[in-house]
Amino acid sequence: MLKATRRDWMSMTAGGLLGASMSRWMPLLAADTAAAAERKRSCILLWMPGGPSQMDTFDLKPEHKNGGEFSEIETSVPGIRISEHLPQLAKQMDECAIVRSMSTKEGDHGRATYLMRTGYLPQGPLRHPTLGSLFSKELAQTEADLPNFISVAPYRFLSPAAFGPGYLGPQFAPLVVGSAQPGQNDDDENSLQVENLKLSDAVNTAQAGARLQLLEEIENGFRAQRPGVAVNSHKAAYDQAVRMMQAGGAAAFDLSEESDETRDQYGRNRFGQGCLLARRLVERGVPFVEVSLSSAAGNAALGWDSHQNNFETVKSLSEVLDAAWATLMSDLKQRGLLDSTLIVWMGEFGRTPVINANAGRDHFPAAWSTVLAGGGIKGGQVYGKTGEDGMQVAEKPVTTPDLLATICAALGIDPQKQNMSNVGRPVRIVDPEAKPIQEVLA
Repeated sequence: MLKATRRDWMSMTAGGLLGASMSRWMPLLAADTAAAAERKRSCILLWMPGGPSQMDTFDLKPEHKNGGEFSEIETSVPGIRISEHLPQLAKQMDECAIVRSMSTKEGDHGRATYLMRTGYLPQGPLRHPTLGSLFSKELAQTEADLPNFISVAPYRFLSPAAFGPGYLGPQFAPLVVGSAQPGQNDDDENSLQVENLKLSDAVNTAQAGARLQLLEEIENGFRAQRPGVAVNSHKAAYDQAVRMMQAGGAAAFDLSEESDETRDQYGRNRFGQGCLLARRLVERGVPFVEVSLSSAAGNAALGWDSHQNNFETVKSLSEVLDAAWATLMSDLKQRGLLDSTLIVWMGEFGRTPVINANAGRDHFPAAWSTVLAGGGIKGGQVYGKTGEDGMQVAEKPVTTPDLLATICAALGIDPQKQNMSNVGRPVRIVDPEAKPIQEVLA
């Protein structure tokens, strides 16, 4: 794929060469990139803040009193059944591996979120990077037009440190598109905007190019006199911002280029349109995109944290999840991208099998589910098992490091690679005790 340097771009803007023409050739270029044999893997993390109930999604117990109100339905794989509220996803179970034997020890939202999103528990001054920063660093394309890590509508309220680049530094921070706040509903399909990508009406392209050239000359002198990590990080972030201002980079976020039919299939809500955006970004070579589902129509609480009215909450969230996730997989497959794109569905823990007095389920890290699908995964299977009442793992327990090592293996990343931390000691991507789940790896 041909890359324009920053200096090339300034020359083109000064000459008025960028514009509508880029919107015509960028999709073709993206298609060529998808078909390239050397294409690297990408990862889409579907993050479910609050902790989704495994008992009402992927590990139902209809014959037990803990089972609750929902029924199971058959899937495309004989013998695998999931919630009745995930009918579209059920048709694509041959691409999915359900891990029903997650077992962790953290039942606090903040600590559990930090654990699942970094692989480690908080340790004093040590600032662990979030998974998107870690993995995009390994999968990054140099001089890419778009950031290597993009986070769509993250819900960072309970554990802000679990969403940042940590000791990797600001050059590995995510570009955040949209946001989610406590009490905010997920109805706005048009909230996924990147600010300041367009020039001011008072500045034409020639003037912008001249200003960028002048700024670069000034900064070159500053960097020569004050070399260091902070200065280099600023340069990397600034260069990336300039590249994004190209028409091709900005176009990735323009969902109006998609047909109404496609947008309807994903769902006219923030999560659905976020999954559509994730497909567009992966198509253009972004290695790591995360999309959070923190609320749905009629549910403005903390996502899947269903202490009350569990079944109403999970049903409304599942309906949003089902349309978006199933369409995402179909769309990726149709474009030849599913084999190179790993999809990870998870939250910070599960919910109690026992239903409380408020028709809710409480925090439960002892036995819960995650799902892996797409690139690097051998789909059409269930790994692990919980007991008849769902209270404990009965077969093949999986820890957080085990799961993250499995994700690394599917992405072609060495989980034992070390990065130097902010406290001056190397830290491995995943704890060395981790055991990848070989059975689910393709």
